[in-house]
Amino acid sequence: MTPRDSKLIALLQKEVKPALGCTEPIAVSLAVAKAVEVLAEHGSDCEPACPLWRLTAAFRIRIAVSGNILKNGLGVGIPGTDMIGLDIAAALGAVCGKSAYGLEVLKDVSEAAVSRAKELVKTKKVILEVAETPHLLYIRASVCLENKNGTAETTVGEEALAVIRDDHDNFVETRFAGKVLETVRNSPSDPVSDACPDDYDLTVREIYDFTLRADDADIAFILEGRRLNLALAVEGLKGDYGLGVGKTIRENQYEVFGDDFMSFAMGMTAAASDARMAGCKLPAMSNSGSGNQGITVSMPVIAYAMKYGVTEQQLARALILSNLVAIHIKHYLGKLSALCGCVIASTGSACGLVYLRGGSYEQVCAAIKNMIGNITGMVCDGAKVGCAMKVASGVSSAVQSCVLALRDTCIQETDGIIDKDIEKTIRNLGRIGSFGMQSTDRLIQEIMLRK
Repeated sequence: MTPRDSKLIALLQKEVKPALGCTEPIAVSLAVAKAVEVLAEHGSDCEPACPLWRLTAAFRIRIAVSGNILKNGLGVGIPGTDMIGLDIAAALGAVCGKSAYGLEVLKDVSEAAVSRAKELVKTKKVILEVAETPHLLYIRASVCLENKNGTAETTVGEEALAVIRDDHDNFVETRFAGKVLETVRNSPSDPVSDACPDDYDLTVREIYDFTLRADDADIAFILEGRRLNLALAVEGLKGDYGLGVGKTIRENQYEVFGDDFMSFAMGMTAAASDARMAGCKLPAMSNSGSGNQGITVSMPVIAYAMKYGVTEQQLARALILSNLVAIHIKHYLGKLSALCGCVIASTGSACGLVYLRGGSYEQVCAAIKNMIGNITGMVCDGAKVGCAMKVASGVSSAVQSCVLALRDTCIQETDGIIDKDIEKTIRNLGRIGSFGMQSTDRLIQEIMLRK
């Protein structure tokens, strides 16, 4: 394996990883869990040796988050509960979260933990506020213990703090009693530049070539995403989650949608999103910090493999291509924006489908341009069960774009934001999503908070 190939593998392993629940509220749980661990290590009134300590501790929790974290945490189900929102996510992080689990921080959630977390929320022990910060992804969690009189007076100074910034599991600071314990001065603004420390020069051409030449053994790890996301899809079809978008598509495949690959892929992908966004306790294999993006970038490709029986090796290569394309596009957008992540993820899955159907590099580029010319205007108005409908729309567009690309039909550079050069086209999308839609993002947040 060449050094460059090793970097691409490292990039994939950094950006494609399991996540339990929507990653914005889960990142809040993670920050609180870390703060509680700091408190347990340094606080005078803590009893970390007692297995029930966290279930009975009188926590006071204060969370300050960026507007985008707030937007994506207001309406999404929290795993293991029948509740939505960042307050219950924060409380669960305090009661049962383990920072060592990363984005699976709530893996040990139990009925007792949920009951105690709900009590903390009900008694207003969790305070949520919007942080004044230029960072789109920012969480500051502070935790202390109140005294027997129900105030925090005796523990003033014994406050633990943890800060996450720029990436959902990127801790940049921890403190206790005002003293800095750990800090990262120059955290990367995005994990791509961290994985590729030289000037960013990843291209679709290199991604495509790597997909073809990579050794089977080196990329076999990507198939773990099939196990996790397919399990979510099956659960979504079996259970009663969210709006039941995927189940509805599959149940109406003969009368309305037709028994074809497009409806199959739409149904399976949306079903996984249904389950995840409604609080299912199964993890998703995420992409670029988003479980829904991980589902959307992979499930159409997995659905194709299921329906047409492609080999494990071919599926792995298709998933490498789809995931890397999504990561590449996301580099120009940042972790959170007003542009729906489904646009990026379904563009990746379109590329994976082109590959599985024998498409060339030029046809992969055509699929990307077709996607960017089609659904770029889809906005993100927060994480919620309704995201499954956007996921289904993205899959539909991915299949259309693939079919057109395989006929060498491509939106031309005379149209809109499409450029003859594929990298310029991707950068154009990035400029719109990261800079052009800033006012849109603020307006969306304002509307959501005023409801």
